[in-house]
Amino acid sequence: MKILNILDLGLCPYGKAWDIQKKHHAKRIAGEIHDTLILVEHPHVYTLGKNANAGHLIAGQDYLKRRGIEIYNVDRGGDITYHGPGQLVGYPIFNLKNHKESIGWYVHTVEQVLIELLAMYQITAQRVNKLTGVWVGNRKIAALGMRVSRWVTMHGFALNVSTDLSLYDGIIPCGITSKGVTRILDLNPGITMDQVKRDVAGKFTELFGFDVPQIKNDWHYYVKSR
Repeated sequence: MKILNILDLGLCPYGKAWDIQKKHHAKRIAGEIHDTLILVEHPHVYTLGKNANAGHLIAGQDYLKRRGIEIYNVDRGGDITYHGPGQLVGYPIFNLKNHKESIGWYVHTVEQVLIELLAMYQITAQRVNKLTGVWVGNRKIAALGMRVSRWVTMHGFALNVSTDLSLYDGIIPCGITSKGVTRILDLNPGITMDQVKRDVAGKFTELFGFDVPQIKNDWHYYVKSR
């Protein structure tokens, strides 16, 4: 039986959530826990992936201090991105040996989760050739940055729900200058964060073939940790 545990951290500082990720990653490698999807919102933070160009952080110290933005260099792929309140961040801790031992397949499937999720809200999203993430026209609505070790995944996706998009002004998001960013709020303002959490849990269950019941109004499988 393929079981998916959902761990909702609510609003959690990036450093604490990263520690939780690493602990779950180690436990998943050891076979001590089932596949786990961590859902979280972070206070304002810019994170730079291991291949990030430091020049894509354009905010000065005054801007960072005034907006209360932390900086983290992390071990995921990708360039620089922003996390903050109103953005749903998901960290799948999945053992791909139980799914498919293909990083390309995994990234494609996470993108498909988000594309189908947005379609539920009458938002037409798609991939862009040679760029990771999910896009609505020429604007990115979800960023992806992954790490896979011993076939167990960590880091993940960031979906703009009601995010303050002005915080992207301090960076060149993902190092891309020719495209913008958008959020669900501007495309379908009736969608709430709680609804997105429920629906993204259901889509991960469906597309990754978990056996957890997809009951959108029954949170008996939704484990909350404060």
